[in-house]
Amino acid sequence: MRIAILASEGAPYVKSGGLGDVMEALPSALSRIPGNEVVLMLPYYKKIREDSRYAVEFVTNITVKLGWRRQYCGILRLKNPRDGVQVYFIDNLYYFGDRAGAIYGALDDGERFAFFSKACLDSLITIGFIPHVIQCNDWQTALVPTYLAAEYYPNFPGTKCMFTIHNVEYQGWADSYFFDDVLALPWEYRPCLEKDGAVNVMKAAVETAHLVTTVSETYSRQLMYAYYAHGMEKVLADAAWKLTGITNGIDVNTFNPETDAAIPAHYNAESFREGKAACKAALQQEVGLPQKADTPLLVMVTRLAGHKGLDLLCYIARRLLEQRDCQILILGTGEKQFEKFFADLAAEFPQRVAAKISFDLGLAARIYAGGDIYMMPSKSEPCGLSQMNAMRYGTVPVVHATGGLKDTVPGCDEKGEGGLGFTFESYNADDFYGALCRCIDLYAGDRDGFCRLQKRCMEQDFSWDKPAQKYMQLFQKMLTQ
Repeated sequence: MRIAILASEGAPYVKSGGLGDVMEALPSALSRIPGNEVVLMLPYYKKIREDSRYAVEFVTNITVKLGWRRQYCGILRLKNPRDGVQVYFIDNLYYFGDRAGAIYGALDDGERFAFFSKACLDSLITIGFIPHVIQCNDWQTALVPTYLAAEYYPNFPGTKCMFTIHNVEYQGWADSYFFDDVLALPWEYRPCLEKDGAVNVMKAAVETAHLVTTVSETYSRQLMYAYYAHGMEKVLADAAWKLTGITNGIDVNTFNPETDAAIPAHYNAESFREGKAACKAALQQEVGLPQKADTPLLVMVTRLAGHKGLDLLCYIARRLLEQRDCQILILGTGEKQFEKFFADLAAEFPQRVAAKISFDLGLAARIYAGGDIYMMPSKSEPCGLSQMNAMRYGTVPVVHATGGLKDTVPGCDEKGEGGLGFTFESYNADDFYGALCRCIDLYAGDRDGFCRLQKRCMEQDFSWDKPAQKYMQLFQKMLTQ
């Protein structure tokens, strides 16, 4: 099967969040399935252009029509493709190549990614790769199914399009004039793009794609409700017949306690006590905490944002430190209120709390390996990767049972049996505190039981092999519709 995957980011070339991780792993997993030919298309950002690790070759250049504009589009190809995935970069200095800093957040993001969507389709035609399936991701490529549905591109007569929502919060809003000035679609497509007096490109993708997916099964169901859907609940409920969830995997080669070069000792599910204890002691020393083997180390690697449940942790942190023997370690950057809170907490409890307000992938790996308990009380979580990374390293998760957290961390009882971690159903601080206490009490009162739970976590298959097969099943379903 010929598969084209279009995305605004993809590791290792460029990454701002979970989408980048998925776009590194999913194309590779699909390419390992016999008979598949996979192409990944990404913008040629300045940070990729200036990165000497990636050798690219010029294929050709074309002109892309965007409303009244006629824009240059260079098509570049990665010289040494990874895992059988041929990567193409869409080059335009004005939209991508000359812009430093974050890849999102410019005032003309709508125009930039409308260009990218059209440029991808024009480029596929130019290079002669007419896919059976196009899989596009989040609002940045949400115009692709709409352009295909409008029959702008007769070169794709049998191509089917899947639209995947990684986070419904970001929908691609624009002023109403955007429809005529930039998109120049037939007038009959205005209703599918209009929402609340403005243009919403995610709404259009949901209505025009052949299938819509989300990144976990529970999240796909939650998006029918206003609490989770950020105003898209009716649109998604109306499209429920073509909406499904496929829970993400993780890169089990990168996140592997047997081989990870970033951690000081290696171990596996069959023999992990000594190796994990060594990682914990080294981590405590690295972050300036006392090396206490019998004190549980509670950790969190996260973007410091409100929806990650940090308000709950802030509310209970001092109570937890006063009533339970534990240490807390936080790694991340984000909203200033949370950065300040955890920095102040570390200053107040220097022997029990460490806060590293930074982005450090090596330290993140050492935290996964050296922690005992991983905290993830997210208010909502489309899928989440950190909880799976933590379990891969034998760090027991305590999570809010929502979205992908509910799918990947079935709750266990007080003895650590029947699940993979400790969960709480209602989003409130007391329930989070109770789940943490149950986990800490198991650690303190039944270390063998805690170790059995760790072993069970490490034995789970969080690879992309199963999700990739589920994507293939949906691709086949689209082609037979």
